Amino acid sequence: MFTGIVEELGEITAVENLGDASRFRLRGPVVTEGAKHGDSIAVNGVCLTVVDHEGDEFTADVMAETLNRSSLGALAVGSRVNLERPTAVGTRLGGHIVQGHVDGTGEVLERKPSDNWEIVKISLPADLTRYVVEKGSITVDGISLTVVDAGPDHFTVSLIPTTLALTTLGLKQPGDPVNLEVDVIAKYVERLMTSQGAGQ
Repeated sequence: MFTGIVEELGEITAVENLGDASRFRLRGPVVTEGAKHGDSIAVNGVCLTVVDHEGDEFTADVMAETLNRSSLGALAVGSRVNLERPTAVGTRLGGHIVQGHVDGTGEVLERKPSDNWEIVKISLPADLTRYVVEKGSITVDGISLTVVDAGPDHFTVSLIPTTLALTTLGLKQPGDPVNLEVDVIAKYVERLMTSQGAGQ
């Protein structure tokens, strides 16, 4: 489990095509400290397993399902990525509960800068709109954010200077894809309500 508080902005240093999968090598001095085989690291909000670790780099295999359902397939050598290690039991939950299981992808539609923050508008797949509410939580490329406005096919978030400087959302431009994970609690509530209704 993650919290959506990005620890560092990493970089893709190698991509190997394995046919029905890809092998990524990523640089991240913070997240690789103490890392070992089998550990989990979120890459742009996708939970990946450390296959190998050497120095400040680690390797992770990404299967076709993940490449198809996320924006990781668009990454190349030099791409910057958000990195986060799993949250430790007993620590503060700074963002919200994030599983690292991408529900879909959106696209940056518009950026509106101001003096102290920036409003970013992102497209929202139709099957995810019911989970996104004003002032609710959503994960964008692994970043825990608060929804400012929830439209029928989009939502907006307000980004502070720290988020712009330390995550990929400071680099994304209109047309760029982003990974989306909705609040898992909303999905559980929906399932429980549906089950109760079917039992009546």
